[in-house]
Amino acid sequence: MTPDPTASVDSRADTFDYVIVGGGSAGCALAGRLSEDGRTSVCLLEAGGTDRSALIRAPMGFATIATLGVHNWRYQTVPQPGLDGRRGYQPRGRVLGGSSSVNAMVYTRGQPQDYDGWRDLGNPGWGFDDVLPYFKAGEHSECFGPTPYHGMGGPLNVCFLRSPSAINRAFVSACVEQGLPYNPDYNGASQLGCSPAQVTQKNGERWNAARAYLPEPGRRPLLDVRLQATTQRLLLEGRRAVGVEYRQGGRLQQVRARREVLVCAGAFGSPQLLMLSGIGPGAHLQSLGIPVALDLPGVGSNLQDHITTVLIHRTAQAADTFGLSWRGALAIWRGIREWREQRSGIVTSNVAETQGFLSTEPATGRPDIQLAFCTGIVDDHTRKPHRGHGYTLHVTLMRPNSRGTVRLASARPQDAPLIDPAFLSDQDDLRRLAAGSRMGYDILHSPALDRYRGELLYPFPRDDEAGVHAFLRRHSDTEYHPCGSCQMGPHPAEGAVVDARLRVHGMEGLRVADASVMPRIVSGNTNAPTLMIAEKAAALMRAAA
Repeated sequence: MTPDPTASVDSRADTFDYVIVGGGSAGCALAGRLSEDGRTSVCLLEAGGTDRSALIRAPMGFATIATLGVHNWRYQTVPQPGLDGRRGYQPRGRVLGGSSSVNAMVYTRGQPQDYDGWRDLGNPGWGFDDVLPYFKAGEHSECFGPTPYHGMGGPLNVCFLRSPSAINRAFVSACVEQGLPYNPDYNGASQLGCSPAQVTQKNGERWNAARAYLPEPGRRPLLDVRLQATTQRLLLEGRRAVGVEYRQGGRLQQVRARREVLVCAGAFGSPQLLMLSGIGPGAHLQSLGIPVALDLPGVGSNLQDHITTVLIHRTAQAADTFGLSWRGALAIWRGIREWREQRSGIVTSNVAETQGFLSTEPATGRPDIQLAFCTGIVDDHTRKPHRGHGYTLHVTLMRPNSRGTVRLASARPQDAPLIDPAFLSDQDDLRRLAAGSRMGYDILHSPALDRYRGELLYPFPRDDEAGVHAFLRRHSDTEYHPCGSCQMGPHPAEGAVVDARLRVHGMEGLRVADASVMPRIVSGNTNAPTLMIAEKAAALMRAAA
């Protein structure tokens, strides 16, 4: 890799037991858990800044973050043939807490079969019975208290919304009218059904990974959190990682690890950093002039993401929905005041207030479609505004077959990677998303929603197969759940990057612990599983120390 001749390198490398790259969900959880014994020193590097913004603390602020692009890497995909050649938008958190600081706060674990599938791919210790204790250890469930499926006393607060909109009751009734049962706990014995969203909030505020796992600055002397610190490369001595080089305040600096370097930069950042450091597909690295430290072909492959389409209805019922109107603006102004004084009201909304899980193939016994009912018009990730009020149904394919890649655009760390989720490249994905969208359309047109229903913002040709496929290609994009690009597995020649202990194959002193290690995407949102991965990783490292 060509060095930057204009940069100065601070050679005063300091040393910690562990160096963690990425202050997102996994990085915060690992830093908190590893340093909590008061004896282990940890340095956490985060490219973004503090999470103390009101746009982050106020739950509904995430919609503004998406529109303005703040605290956000603002990635784009390469042109997607499956989406009529469009570039998809890929927002990822660039702030302490990572995407847990900018997401919709939905707490969803997925299905037991997801994790049993990981185990059966050659990853012992990752079956559902193995990982459930780590989910519970991290959770403080205000929703259900201690149960066989839920924990109390963990750092991550999970609750129901304080002030849900009344339209959600109508949506649940519409689901029941269409045969989708009410299920009070989709993280319990069965995922099938619909119910209010379980969210990572506490006392009417977002409860991100940073607030959950990191102490206040200065409270833990052996934990050093460095913000605005963008990692450039790993420091390698032969086949061992010994530290990292990062840029902060215009200077290149180094920090070293006595025990291990932990890469927690996410499904895009983790493979990017490995490849910038010479660990990855040899031919690709050589084509960019990067010396190959380890030819590991699976780095950046196996990228998976949930594809979602949106069905949007206008409504005249402004009181129960968000919207661009004088009445809507007044409601927001009053809501901000209520939130400041009482931490209640519409500003506590996560917008995606109700969740549903259904199956396009009931004989399988497993839901493959997730529904997120949003109490406003959500078009192009809220970046395309519309006057008036409405509501949106996200219809998401939970277990896509399409597989994509993350590759380097250049050897320059500041250049965004080339992201190719290969959306809808598998024809069965298109078929199942079409079936799920028809089912979602039928729910939206059930009698329970009659009083709310206005015209569709974009007509959906329900009974025209070719028309539905064209609609999906025009109106689908990510549901913000990229994973799999540093997959866990036993065989590097077959694409595995880390083993079942999350150690990078062929390297010493180096692990990856974030959503990128998932060998198969889970059936639902990925933040809760990512935190579980970090909880388990910390336990593995404590046992090895």
